[in-house]
Amino acid sequence: MNPLQALLQPVARVLNKNIRESTPARTLCAGLDGKVIAIRVRDTALASYFTINEDTVELSAEHDAEPDVVITGSLVTLALLAGEDSIRDGSLDLTGDAATAQAFQQLLAHAKPDIEEELSGVIGDTAAHGLGKIARGVGRWARESRSIMRDNIREYLQEESRDVPSRYEVERFSKDVNTLRDDVDRLAARLDRLRDTPG
Repeated sequence: MNPLQALLQPVARVLNKNIRESTPARTLCAGLDGKVIAIRVRDTALASYFTINEDTVELSAEHDAEPDVVITGSLVTLALLAGEDSIRDGSLDLTGDAATAQAFQQLLAHAKPDIEEELSGVIGDTAAHGLGKIARGVGRWARESRSIMRDNIREYLQEESRDVPSRYEVERFSKDVNTLRDDVDRLAARLDRLRDTPG
């Protein structure tokens, strides 16, 4: 069992438990029957595959056929797979059938575990609520940190090192290219007229 599969195995068990208990999740699961979703860790060879059956999700380390959807991201981002923001903000790369990817994300959202509820049976309601609050705070901090880091990197590349053009420079370049294209078109038309003029 590869490390990614070991990490996702408990997730698959909880997903299957919650699919059995949620009518919308069961309906989505039935609609995805036979679909295969590959989960890959960016810049590594680690991969695992969710094969969706009529009412369960099976996790495996190998799959022979081409998957319907490939989801690639960092381990941290993959851990937050059910969050819509990961797809929207580009933290996860998706390739394959878009409708299947969207339905799989909806399945995860309907079947994702309530961490506080899962923990409350082990450590009690109060402690579980406290841990849930900490986890939400860490998640919020991670999202904000990622956004700040992205802005800082962009600012450094555009303003300090000048390795990447700013939005203004790109727009100005695009405008200049359009102007040049129009000038070339006018010159070509003028040359055509001169060529057609009897000498």
